[in-house]
Amino acid sequence: QVHLVESGGGLVQAGGSLRLSCAASGGTFTDRAMGWFRQAPGKEREFVANINWSGGVTDYTDSVKGRFTIARDNAEYTVYLQMNSLKPEDTAVYYCAARGPWYNPTTIRDDYDSWGQGTQVTVSS
Repeated sequence: QVHLVESGGGLVQAGGSLRLSCAASGGTFTDRAMGWFRQAPGKEREFVANINWSGGVTDYTDSVKGRFTIARDNAEYTVYLQMNSLKPEDTAVYYCAARGPWYNPTTIRDDYDSWGQGTQVTVSS
């Protein structure tokens, strides 16, 4: 497993932007697919975006396509989620997650074995 710490959440007005960061330590990073998930109050944790080990393959849930961008810096052991044109329905706790070494990225929460503590994103209307 790898230790993950998210940052960058906050309160923003609808239409605004935030960039989340997830710093990895205590394990390998460059061989791991990474994902972002989110959980709104009273709802299940859901997939948002993922990226493969090299950064060359990404995937997004339909509701964020064209607004969010996932990227990684393997030299810095960090994965990012750039969120633009934010909507009130994007309000949630956002979690970073890592798969085991050399697995492909997926949209399935249980496929990820390392999780951060989460960062709150609140979008006001």
